[in-house]
Amino acid sequence: GSGEASSLVVFENIEKCSPECLKMLLENISGLTVDDDFTVELIPEINAAVATFIKSIDTKEFIKKCSQHRRVREFQITARLLELTQTIKAENLPDSVSIDYLTVYFESARNGGAPVSDVRLFPEENSAIITFCDHKGNT
Repeated sequence: GSGEASSLVVFENIEKCSPECLKMLLENISGLTVDDDFTVELIPEINAAVATFIKSIDTKEFIKKCSQHRRVREFQITARLLELTQTIKAENLPDSVSIDYLTVYFESARNGGAPVSDVRLFPEENSAIITFCDHKGNT
């Protein structure tokens, strides 16, 4: 069917892998071309990156390939789907980060632009839980 799977994949624990390295890795695994077929947005504050697939691929299958890939394992990178109805946990946030910053950051069109319904900060563990609204019919 069309569009049950999210076209956004979140990669976490990317600190051991440079941005260029990550992009090449994703090209190798997906067989696609960065910028033409997918974009990678880095979120250095939380050691994560979001890959947005412009070209329609089976993202679940792609994540499976990622998790089995030797280099991904060496770098201890984790990959998962960013469902638009779900929450993500942002970790290792700087002390100064604000709820407003996180809200605007995750709603930014460059990052896939999912409307944020809730952000909860946990300053003692430098983390936050970001909850996205469900926007069905989003094409």
